[in-house]
Amino acid sequence: MEKRAEQLRNVAFIAHGGSGKTSLAEAILFNGKATTRLGKVDDGTSNLDFEPEEIKRKITISTSFHHCNWKKHTINLIDTPGDDNFLSDTRLSMQAADGVVLVIDATDGVKVGTEKVWAFADELQLPKIIFINKLDKERSDFFKIVEESSRTLDVKATPVFLPIGAEDKFEGIVDLIRMKSYRYSKDGSGKFESGDIPTDMEDIVSEWREKIIENIVEANDDLMEKYLEGEDLSTREIEETLIQGIKSGIIIPTVCGSATLNLGIPQLMDLIVQGLPSPIEKAPREGTQPGGKDVVERPPTVDAPFSALVFKTIADPFAGRLTLLRVFSGTTKSDLTLYNANKNAKEKFNQLLLIEGKKQQPVEMAGPGDIIAIAKLKETSTGDTLCSPDDPIIYKPSEPLPSVISYAVEAKVKGSEDKVFSSLAKLLEEDPTLRLKRDQTTAETLLSGTGQIHLETTCEKLQRKFGVEVNLNPVTVPYRETIKKPVQKVIYRHKKQTGGRGQFAEVHFDVFPLEKGAGFEFDEALTGMNVPRNFVPAVEKGLNESLTSGTLAGYPVVDLKVRFFDGKSHDVDSSEMAFKIAASMCLKKAMQDANPTLLEPIMKMEITIPEDVMGDVMGDLNGRRGRVLGMDSQGKYQVIKANVPMAEVLQYALDLNSISGGRGTFQMEHSHYEEVPAQLAEKVIAAAKDKQ
Repeated sequence: MEKRAEQLRNVAFIAHGGSGKTSLAEAILFNGKATTRLGKVDDGTSNLDFEPEEIKRKITISTSFHHCNWKKHTINLIDTPGDDNFLSDTRLSMQAADGVVLVIDATDGVKVGTEKVWAFADELQLPKIIFINKLDKERSDFFKIVEESSRTLDVKATPVFLPIGAEDKFEGIVDLIRMKSYRYSKDGSGKFESGDIPTDMEDIVSEWREKIIENIVEANDDLMEKYLEGEDLSTREIEETLIQGIKSGIIIPTVCGSATLNLGIPQLMDLIVQGLPSPIEKAPREGTQPGGKDVVERPPTVDAPFSALVFKTIADPFAGRLTLLRVFSGTTKSDLTLYNANKNAKEKFNQLLLIEGKKQQPVEMAGPGDIIAIAKLKETSTGDTLCSPDDPIIYKPSEPLPSVISYAVEAKVKGSEDKVFSSLAKLLEEDPTLRLKRDQTTAETLLSGTGQIHLETTCEKLQRKFGVEVNLNPVTVPYRETIKKPVQKVIYRHKKQTGGRGQFAEVHFDVFPLEKGAGFEFDEALTGMNVPRNFVPAVEKGLNESLTSGTLAGYPVVDLKVRFFDGKSHDVDSSEMAFKIAASMCLKKAMQDANPTLLEPIMKMEITIPEDVMGDVMGDLNGRRGRVLGMDSQGKYQVIKANVPMAEVLQYALDLNSISGGRGTFQMEHSHYEEVPAQLAEKVIAAAKDKQ
């Protein structure tokens, strides 16, 4: 088992959307003989992008997993999404990796998504390799990308291979460590011939070799000394120091090729198995004891107690729930019981499964470094720790990214609301960035996610997996109504005489405005016996019912006090119902004279943006009636804190994206209510009356 873990490489492929990481993973699977032909994203034959939503959009939406063998090692591939809408899944799935390959499109360069996923890899302190892809495409420029990636990602440029030829003449690569060339037959077979360095490349090769050796020797003081004293370094010394530097994260090598031509991929695979660490080379993993603050460690060994982190859940309508976990210590086998330390629950399971694209393969046993799936666990969800019941531990998982956009979900077929809610709840298990809540005031079911496409694909999945169709509607702003001036001695008499017993009740109220956020106060101040006290609860009930719909536009009424000081009753005709109606009507009458006004929800926002779009974002916030409260700087970003009316930021995620070129992010929460400016209030009231 230790031997197996030593030969395991868990690699996440990360990139900005469209850089070709799925095609790269397909080429690796093909070279490692896990597939018999090169899967292609563009014609829908990919082994990794197999969901209908992915085939339709030609993007990765959900991280997929596969593995292959290469030179007596097993490479576990973690193919993550690069589209901004699905980066939360990338961040969570990277918890299963021990190293990453960052793919950069040679025609497109470093993009927003590149920077975001790079930051995730930094957070998790994962060793990295940069792969510059699509060098066979028009306008591809290797050296420009090397310069751009070192500048933007703040790394020392260390290309260990250089391309031979460019664009449609790209035909191979030069190895700067071993000083050889590898020329490929461009038939996708991955076959190449080794040879000498082309004569027209000798100058550029010696110039770059000098540069990268300077970077490499920094990883080893003895070698550094030798180098500075002008001694010759052997290829072996350089190679060993490079490997040591990659594993420790000091050196980030750049390699190059074309995934769709399968050119340069075997050399990348060599570097993955040599340069990225095995699970047992990682430091012990820290966690805490359940219910305590004490830090405990688990070394990545077979004889340590079993522990694993659940980093992803897949909701399958046929197989039920699939729980994906990364084992950090110890071993487990089929037909056992594991302990969920977060839920304090025992989970019995039958089979351990190995994921191979859309298929699953049963396995007998799993140990340190293994990425496995278990079907139909009852209590376990993403972020939980599964461990040995005798020696429990809880690992702190990465947080999903915050949801930034919400829509009201409505069932297309009336009466299927409950099915919509229960089916969405299943998708929430699979996707922790989705949020689902019922808004009590507007009676809407709100679905929130990380972007427009995120919510659209969720609805497509809902229909495909559970046969439920829904519409996404704009969220209704929960306005409120209140009053601005007190009115006293408001009298309302409710009298009805229609054969038999009549109805009679009279109430006298004083009504006062209260400060913001105070809600509703009822003050029973009766003296004398004009109103029997047993009718007081009916009066209060009538008021509470009346508060649900104000006189301006039918929105709930807040922040006022009603003083019930007098009234009249009739021995026979007075009833609880009569007093309830009188109270309700009296409040409506009072509100009309108390200068009623409309309130709107104000959101507290924190917007993080690059400095160069600061002016545009501030200008845009002013146009949304926003009030900037302060600013902070955070590295090369600026953070704006502001209060903005909710009505103005319902689609802010889409607008901020276009203003900042996708580089801005924000968080938002409800802060308080404020009065709506008069001219806007008229529009809101008119719209509410039309709707009614």
